[in-house]
Order: sequence, then C-alpha cells, then structure tokens
Amino acid sequence: MAMLGIISQILLGTIAVGLVTAGILAILIWIRNLTRKMSVLRLFVQIVASIAIFVILLIWPLPWNPILSGLIFSIALRLTIVFALIVVSTLVIGRFFCGWLCPFALHMDLLTRLRKALRIPYWNLSERLNNGLNILRYVILAVILILALVLGPLHADVWRFIIMFMGPFKSLIIVFLTPIEPLVAQIGEALGFNQWGTSFHDLSGTIQYFNGDLLISLTWIVFFAFTAGSFMVRLLWCRFCPVGATLSILNRFAPFKWAPLLRINKVEEKCTKCGICKRVCPTQVTDVYEEKGGNIASSKCLLCLRCVEMCPYEGCLKLDFAGKTIYKSKNWLEPE
Repeated sequence: MAMLGIISQILLGTIAVGLVTAGILAILIWIRNLTRKMSVLRLFVQIVASIAIFVILLIWPLPWNPILSGLIFSIALRLTIVFALIVVSTLVIGRFFCGWLCPFALHMDLLTRLRKALRIPYWNLSERLNNGLNILRYVILAVILILALVLGPLHADVWRFIIMFMGPFKSLIIVFLTPIEPLVAQIGEALGFNQWGTSFHDLSGTIQYFNGDLLISLTWIVFFAFTAGSFMVRLLWCRFCPVGATLSILNRFAPFKWAPLLRINKVEEKCTKCGICKRVCPTQVTDVYEEKGGNIASSKCLLCLRCVEMCPYEGCLKLDFAGKTIYKSKNWLEPE
C-alpha cells in the first residue's frame, strides 16, 4: 500500500511537470508579440508557483509527520523551511522569487491587470517616499530576526507576526477553500494522499492558533489595505518586502559581492536613454536607466524583466546567469 502511494505521487509529479512544461512551450511558441510574451509567461509561472506553494505548505504530507506533535508544528516547520530557502536562494537568483514565484506578488499583479482593464491610471510614488518604503524593509526584517532569536524560529508568535502580512492567503483559505474540503479529501484519497482531508479539516483551527482573534482582525485590515493600495500603486508590498533587504545586507560583505548570479546586464553602447525601462518598472527602480552599463545590482529590482521585454534595442538589456545570457531585449519596433 505504501509503495502504491509512492508510485501515485511520482506519477502525479510527472504529470504536473509535463503540464507546466507544455504550458511554457505553448506560450513561447504561440505568443508572437514581443512586448507581451515574457509578461504572459511570468503570469503563468506565478499561478503555478502559488498553487505549488499552497500544496507544499498546507496539504502535502511530510514523511516525518508522525514524529511531530500535530499539524500546527508541521506547518510551522514547513513555513520555516520555505522562508529559509527563500533567503538562501536570494544569494543565487536574487529576487527572482519575488518577481516570478511569490503568491503575494501574483495577488497584486492581478489587481494591476484589473486596473488596466478598467482604464484606471496608477499612482507613481515620489522618489523620497519610494526610498522610505525601501528602508522600512530593514525594520520589518529586524523585527522578524529579533523574534526568531528570542523565541525560536518555530515559535507561533514569530509566525503570527509574519503571517499578519500575508493576509490575502489566510482570508482566501478561510472563505474559498474550506467549503471544498470534501472534494479535496476525495481527490487526496484517490491519489494516495490521505492526509489532505485531515489538513483541510484542521486548517481553520491552525490559522486561529497562529493568529488569535485580534491578529485575524488585523489580518483583514492588512488584506483590504494592501488590496486597495496595490490596486492604485503598482506592487506596493514588493517595495518594502524584507526579502530584498537580505540581499542588500549580504552584498555589504566582501565574500558575497558576487551575489546574485542572476542579474540584468546593460550594454552602454546600445542605450539611447529613451527612458522606457524606467517608465515600465512596476516598482519604480531607476538603476537600469541610471547605470552606464554592466551588471545592474539593485536589491529593489524584482527581476520581473519588464524592462528587458520593453527595451526596443536589440541586446541592450540582458538577463545573465553566471555571466551567460539567457534572455535579451529585442527590437520590437520593427516586424520580424
């Protein structure tokens, strides 16, 4: 029976990878508009990543679950592992997680698309205010680290503080996902994941444990505040997300000057200072425009690649990994 469950998991994983790969290839092949192709691909990857993160955090059975003392501890452990992986991966791929994998960024990107559909103009923050939000990242990161050092990374109060800023996900879980618990349990049982039903059943209690009545109320306030703010200001949360602060701090030490390996590179000779890269950046990063050339190392850049996608000069902006170009700007002003 255990072997059957393992086989079903492998088959499910293989099918999932195949479908995702097919989706990526379909986008790359069928979307011809050079100013939209990468944006559509990023939206697709964001949706897939958000689903995957939810499955891993909440319903995918951990092999050592029986050793742990209940579902709450296992979720705290999952959150701690994911948070640690995000911080460590920042050294290698910069803020790629923020631009391509973060569910919070997806939430705000969808609001941006809704704003565009309704033809509502967005607000550009002043440079002073935008820089102020950038500094606020360090304050939030400092509070998280102090709580983790004093209480321990698996302590519920640490995650009460962190999850308060993740309001949309808890709210959506409670409102939209709990009613489908029976269906999820049946699907999980059919696929050999019998813990799915149990995880969903205990989900509301787990959320209650992590937050308490007061913080759940504050979570709704945070949810509506960021929803309203992100509807008008592009990627509001990403402007002071503490993940970017970890990269900036590490870059201050000589052994980490190489980080990240994934960077945007600018060819000075091909740049005409048209300013498109500065205008299209959703978080108002100006480094790509202001730097003369070479690697653009900015902890505020989400690597959403909108600047590379919209740059109208062939090879002026490039996405490099360890010095190797994997994506570059195209001259979309002239038909192929």
